[in-house]
Amino acid sequence: MTLFDQISEDIKKAMLAKDKVALDALRGVKKEFLEAKTAKGSDGELHDEQAVRIIQKMIKQRKESADMYSSANRPELAENELAQVAVIEKYLPKQMSEEELVAALSEIIKSVGAEGPKDMGRVMGVATKQLAGKAEGKLISQKVKELLA
Repeated sequence: MTLFDQISEDIKKAMLAKDKVALDALRGVKKEFLEAKTAKGSDGELHDEQAVRIIQKMIKQRKESADMYSSANRPELAENELAQVAVIEKYLPKQMSEEELVAALSEIIKSVGAEGPKDMGRVMGVATKQLAGKAEGKLISQKVKELLA
């Protein structure tokens, strides 16, 4: 079952359970999926790799919104955004632990031949492709900086 089909099934389950937070989050995901399927230049299919990138983008947006709501002293809105993040995160592949990430990045650094901070761009280019969906971009960047320093 593709992620698109899984989301559609879970929308039905959320409706039956009257779970408003899950329903709102999943409808938002399905909307983004449909837009990607019908976008110009698309083949009319939504592959799971594309779906994972869309889900990651949506999680990042919701976390940023929650931060803004918190700083604007609107905790109820921030809680809603974070609750939706929790629902959406279930559809991402298992995230790498910090040890796994460091090990994978060390391998990438060796394979690229990076020697210092000036090589960060080359390492990030390879790392973001290889670790897509398995780790957050911000965390990858932070660990690469630490390893190259």
